[in-house]
Amino acid sequence: MKVSSLATRFPLVLIGVLALIGVSGSPARAQEPSHHRGSLPDHKSALVNIVRESTARFHDVSVAEGEGYGLLFGCVSGPDAGAMGMHFVNLPLVGDAVLDPTRPEIVIYEPAPGGRLRLIGADFLVFKDVWDAKHPGTTPQLMGQLLHLFEAPNRFGLPAFYTLHVWAWKESPTGTFANWHSKVSCDAYNPQ
Repeated sequence: MKVSSLATRFPLVLIGVLALIGVSGSPARAQEPSHHRGSLPDHKSALVNIVRESTARFHDVSVAEGEGYGLLFGCVSGPDAGAMGMHFVNLPLVGDAVLDPTRPEIVIYEPAPGGRLRLIGADFLVFKDVWDAKHPGTTPQLMGQLLHLFEAPNRFGLPAFYTLHVWAWKESPTGTFANWHSKVSCDAYNPQ
């Protein structure tokens, strides 16, 4: 896998996909499944369990790539709060403006020595203007967890967006739904 060519191509692809589908997005997927086998009453546990069930096959990054996920932004590290890791983004899911716990817009990996990638979580993302057009005056949430707002301009060069990281595969000391994971590192990231 040539990470550097993927990382430079995907911002252009993202812009193209957004232009093709328009800001309003495509037909919606279900906001949230009405019944999910094995869901627990505790929303935090239920959301983590659903994310784990629906992303388990992505431990092999080639499966994620085969389902339309590709690396965007290299490995995202924070100024002093750890990192987010490598975001493999499914562009059509980003553009559809729907939050579905079984279909994350992004799956997140941590680079490991020797070029290996370790699945650590998922990220749910919806653009602010798209959300506000459909749900004025509300903050998006997924199974009771409010999404975090990233205003524009931002380090990713994206319009303002809401996001929710779910650290389903690597426990985070700062919280299951925190944006930055204090135990994730980009030290082993090699874009070649």
